[in-house]
Amino acid sequence: MAEATAPTEQPELNRAIGPKLLLFFVVGDILGTGIYALTGNVAGKIGGALWLPFLLAFVVAFLTAFSYLELVGKYPRAAGAALYTNRAFKIQFLTFMVAFAVMSSGITSASSAALAFGRTYLQAVIKEFFSDSFTVSATVVAVLFMLLLALINYRGVSESVKANVVLTCIELSGLLIVIGIGVYAIAVGDGEPGRLTEINPPAGQSALLAVTSATALAFFAMVGFEDSVNMAEECQDPVRIFPRAMLWGMVAAAAIYVMVAITSSLLIPSDQLAKAGSSALLKVVQIGAPSFPLWVFSLIGLFAVINSALINMLMASRLIYGMANERIIPKFFATVHPFRRTPWISIIFTTGIAVILVSFADIAKLGGTTSLLLLIVFTIVNIAVLVLRKDKVEHKHFRAPTWAPVVGAITCAYLAIPKLSGRPWDDYVIGGFMLAAGLVLWLINRLTYGKTELHPEQLAK
Repeated sequence: MAEATAPTEQPELNRAIGPKLLLFFVVGDILGTGIYALTGNVAGKIGGALWLPFLLAFVVAFLTAFSYLELVGKYPRAAGAALYTNRAFKIQFLTFMVAFAVMSSGITSASSAALAFGRTYLQAVIKEFFSDSFTVSATVVAVLFMLLLALINYRGVSESVKANVVLTCIELSGLLIVIGIGVYAIAVGDGEPGRLTEINPPAGQSALLAVTSATALAFFAMVGFEDSVNMAEECQDPVRIFPRAMLWGMVAAAAIYVMVAITSSLLIPSDQLAKAGSSALLKVVQIGAPSFPLWVFSLIGLFAVINSALINMLMASRLIYGMANERIIPKFFATVHPFRRTPWISIIFTTGIAVILVSFADIAKLGGTTSLLLLIVFTIVNIAVLVLRKDKVEHKHFRAPTWAPVVGAITCAYLAIPKLSGRPWDDYVIGGFMLAAGLVLWLINRLTYGKTELHPEQLAK
């Protein structure tokens, strides 16, 4: 008698990403709004030693990367922190809040990119091609920018890793221009090297707290590496290629950030960088290379923030859709448009939150909130990797040295604690608002459907 035919299984995702493409993806995911929009704000917190918080932020992120590498090696699935939290603690509510925090960080990150678009780089392009008397409302532009992203999201966007390589090269070119200006300044004897060791804390704040608060904000520039774990199922031999690609990608991004920070401090005093705010890099180019067409750098900045915002809003809306599809939040949010085949209710929901944020918050607050939410998530992930050491798998995988997740959890928690980190309370207010919205959705769903079984592996599908 013939054996029964096995049920047809879903085909695997196409494993088209090799080590070089993965390296570009990691670098491209890190580069973007953080360095293009927050350099001046970080300078305002620490002074001329602008390179220090970016270096410290890299160290904290690098430690957490070891935990992600061990976990993605053990569980090469596309669900990231939610999957690891669920496996380690098996607490449905905690898993949901981690997933919602990741989603919220995507919205706050995209909102900061929208403000950088409207208040900085678009304004510079307008001044170049129109008269100085021609002005537009930066907030209105930021809101319209978010609505345009929603329309693109609604139509359906298929992002490829090869396209990410092109956008990464555009983002990278702008930062290399800044670094090149710094090298030239040193070669001709311009700049003030003495600024590089200056720590000028705001009145009533210690030097340690100044460094800590600047690092907490600069951490926003290093986030993004964790998104690469969602590409695990599309990588060729992820257990083998992930560690080298992620760690070298982070080292490359951090080196670029430190060199950009050094150039900025060499050429411009920290108080002027702080006053420039999100326009700090534009000012560096203007002072360091007066003959360089500023509108070219502004267009590069526009590409950088557009790419960051679009990727984050796509992630946020799909994560809401995935949670609704698993009945973790009301099923209503999983509604798919019959013609466009996109989760239009989730898109409206995430865009609505982003519009509120860009209308009432500034770039520094949104960047600070993004890093706060992810520092909380990273603290949990670092603890989860230690808990999951008891969960053995048959295949070989990367194993982090035990001290790395321990120190990673401590440093992430330290940068998230109010009095220790020197964070403004606005970060906690905005973050609390985001998580409270998630709590409401959770309660509504619990009252409507009762307890549901969480399958975080499906959230990123």
